[in-house]
Amino acid sequence: MFSQYLNWRTLLACIGIAIVFGTIFYSNYLAGKIEQDEENKMNVWKVAMIAKAETDDSQTLNLCNTIATSNTEIPIIATNENDSIIGCFNIDSSFIQSDPQYLQRKLIEFRQQRAPIVVSYGNENTVTDKYFYGDSLLLNEVRFYPLVQLLIVALFMIIMLVTISTRNKSAQNQVWAGMAKETAHQLGTPISSLQGWVEMLRESETHSKIADEMHNDVERLRLISERFGKIGSKPQLAPLKIVEQVESMVQYIQKRSSEKVKIYVNYTCPKDITINLNGPLFDWVIENLLKNALDSMEGTGQITLYISETHNQVRIDVTDTGKGISKKYFHRVFKPGFTTKKRGWGLGLSLSRRIIHEYHKGEIFVKSSEIGKGTTFRIVLNK
Repeated sequence: MFSQYLNWRTLLACIGIAIVFGTIFYSNYLAGKIEQDEENKMNVWKVAMIAKAETDDSQTLNLCNTIATSNTEIPIIATNENDSIIGCFNIDSSFIQSDPQYLQRKLIEFRQQRAPIVVSYGNENTVTDKYFYGDSLLLNEVRFYPLVQLLIVALFMIIMLVTISTRNKSAQNQVWAGMAKETAHQLGTPISSLQGWVEMLRESETHSKIADEMHNDVERLRLISERFGKIGSKPQLAPLKIVEQVESMVQYIQKRSSEKVKIYVNYTCPKDITINLNGPLFDWVIENLLKNALDSMEGTGQITLYISETHNQVRIDVTDTGKGISKKYFHRVFKPGFTTKKRGWGLGLSLSRRIIHEYHKGEIFVKSSEIGKGTTFRIVLNK
């Protein structure tokens, strides 16, 4: 699935780059042709203006005026020999009326682009006018078109990538939910059978203690089956005492961990404070965090769970004295399949994040970690 997503992403990137470079090349080619054409037009316009200044023939004047007025696209600003503006052509008058300095700024812009057309009138008292011109609207549009094209291609690629990512994520969620429900279904029959055998053992006094321990383990299997059955469906939340819920899971894990590992629960909030939780799924999160901590400490160390509250939240910090996590892995630890263990599927923290984020609308993240000293995970739940 990942390689397919990567191939799609690479293909889209290549197509996008090809379109952008092709558009830039062709736009530059068109811009060059339009610019050369406008330069030729202005050379003709220059000749017409000079001829108009030097002739008295009516036919020549009419021809010069026709040529001069045929330019309806190229913006021109005329100045006298003192560089004072005396007129303009093909510039929107609304800009001039709304901004008195607009023509001055355009004149500075035209000066920087190219040399003016100079036209002198008269024989004895020569009057010299200068005509500064800039790029037409069409030329500017052609030049800026690649940027617009780039934005369109980028938007298209983003939409496609988001669509593909959403589709893949949806497919993965359906697979996980299906596997979880099928697992719960398959566990149902042997669990029911084991419960019957436990009841038979309880009838014998010599096996009553064994039956009690087996009953606890069967109940544990039933709880696991219930957890898997809830994956993919909207769980029911109910007010539960958060401190008691955490302590109950700690007691369960403590009995099944090394004697060299000590687990403590500290809290500054009232012990009877309640949070809307789904008990089996929340217990699964605490269990995953505790088991990860035990694996990190390799049978020796201390785990401390600290429960506190703010005005509208309850926070649970799970701190161990294990190997620690590198900062570059802080976000990756919640990705499906990520694990630093030699054995394992790397799904515990991924499922924990989903349970907290999607089902309980809370947060879970690595609060801090230091290599060789330990890690603290934080769970934040809304009251």
